[in-house]
Amino acid sequence: MDLELRDKVAVVGGASKGLGRACAEVLAEEGMRVMMCSRSRADLERAAEEIRRKAPAEVDVFAGDLESHDTIRNLIAAAIGRFGRLDVLVSNSGGPPLAKSWNATEEQWATAVQRSLLFFARMSREAIPHMKRQGGGRIINILASTVYQPIPNLALSGATRMGVVAFAKSLADEVGRDGILVNNVCPGSLKSERMLGNVTARANELGISLERALAERAQETAIGRIGEPRELANLVAFLASGKSSYITGTTIRVDGGLVRSVL
Repeated sequence: MDLELRDKVAVVGGASKGLGRACAEVLAEEGMRVMMCSRSRADLERAAEEIRRKAPAEVDVFAGDLESHDTIRNLIAAAIGRFGRLDVLVSNSGGPPLAKSWNATEEQWATAVQRSLLFFARMSREAIPHMKRQGGGRIINILASTVYQPIPNLALSGATRMGVVAFAKSLADEVGRDGILVNNVCPGSLKSERMLGNVTARANELGISLERALAERAQETAIGRIGEPRELANLVAFLASGKSSYITGTTIRVDGGLVRSVL
């Protein structure tokens, strides 16, 4: 299937590792020109070079802290300056601090709101004028399965990212007739530093080994295993493509059946 992505331009946040890295790699393999962003330039350069060796596509990097509005503004400007357009925005951040509902600190709440709510609004606000001028685009927000089901120590994730679901639904209504489609993707139990950090914290809390905790997490899924980041990235590529032309305002899980909700 031709996803109609060749020579189009994507900006991917949190792209040096994990889910963001996988998204950048799959989009590049589809022939997109990709601007990758994260805090560490060294990690970005290393990831970008590995992707360039696999994919015949232009890949550039922009280092900066995506909790800063200035970084986001400069990132979008850099992508436009480098490639001349912006077709796909993959809004992916590092996630809020691990915390429980009852004792999360003021500082943890403030970080969560910046990183896991305002970040998505800022990325969209900077990208949309460029997408409107060229007649369309795709905005894909990477959230978490906490939107559907609480996970221990991830109370701030669910609280802030539920706000992104409401924001994205409103945004989809507002920009759909401009040819801009807005969707959310919710990973669950995928191999990433973030997931490993949460499972490690849970293992320590229960006094069990990390290996046992990972095995228990795998058994919570319908498939019975931990997923790979590319399994999420493949969905992102489809939502970025011309084949997803009648999908907007949705929130889709990639969790191997972890969430048992019927809605």
